[in-house]
Amino acid sequence: MANPGTDTATEFGVIVGTDGVAAARAAGADYVEPTIVGNLVVPAPSGGWMRSPHYDGDPSPSFAILFPRDLRLADPDFPVEEIDAYLEAAMAVVASAARPGAKIVFGSGAARNRPDGVDVAVARALLARVLTRARDVAARHQLRVLLEPLHTGETNMINSIAEAVAFLDEFAITDVQVVADLFHIMTAGEDLAVVREQGARIGHAHIADSGRTPPGQGDWPLPAFLNALRAGGYTGPVSVECHFTDLGPELAGALAHLRELDAARAVPAN
Repeated sequence: MANPGTDTATEFGVIVGTDGVAAARAAGADYVEPTIVGNLVVPAPSGGWMRSPHYDGDPSPSFAILFPRDLRLADPDFPVEEIDAYLEAAMAVVASAARPGAKIVFGSGAARNRPDGVDVAVARALLARVLTRARDVAARHQLRVLLEPLHTGETNMINSIAEAVAFLDEFAITDVQVVADLFHIMTAGEDLAVVREQGARIGHAHIADSGRTPPGQGDWPLPAFLNALRAGGYTGPVSVECHFTDLGPELAGALAHLRELDAARAVPAN
């Protein structure tokens, strides 16, 4: 991100499927963060997983939605072989569409939900095993996995940045950073100060406005979020993740708004 007194601008991208790539390019997005499940990676006719023949996009620096919901990552009754097979296939496909060192966001709230009746410690250990496996398979393909906290409406495991950091530390999972997503931070009621305080652990960022509308259409503290990222030392791109009614013009307006905020932050105080 831009540092005070410099003219280095933040890259702003957007999370969309293949059907939104052309509009995102036309709107001026610096990059597209494609979704993986059902967009880039799809079931193969003979079983397993494959790259979608309909996928279109330039090599991307980041990807979202890693796991399909029916892979039950925190369920001791679900075969880990299916999870491992998916990871092997999916990471190879993502690598075929990625820039070297690209980031993969591990959100996937439905897949990582702890089923009723499953002991919390057991579920956490299983999730740690999946995350470690995902990290290692990704690394073989010059990719990086990041853990995204999700609010309680999406999952019952790891609902805040503080929880994500504690989880990584508890299981000594190194080389995995955390995603700072303003939607989940605000929905969970987490203080923005955590973004600054855990800045060294932040590896990616998502942004939306209130109601998950495009930035500039709501009343959430977008400048404070961007400032907290910068103050914590995060220097990477920020992806817009929101609900669009009309992707092209709404994204163009959101990008213009974010770049205006970014430029204002880059001006040194008198």
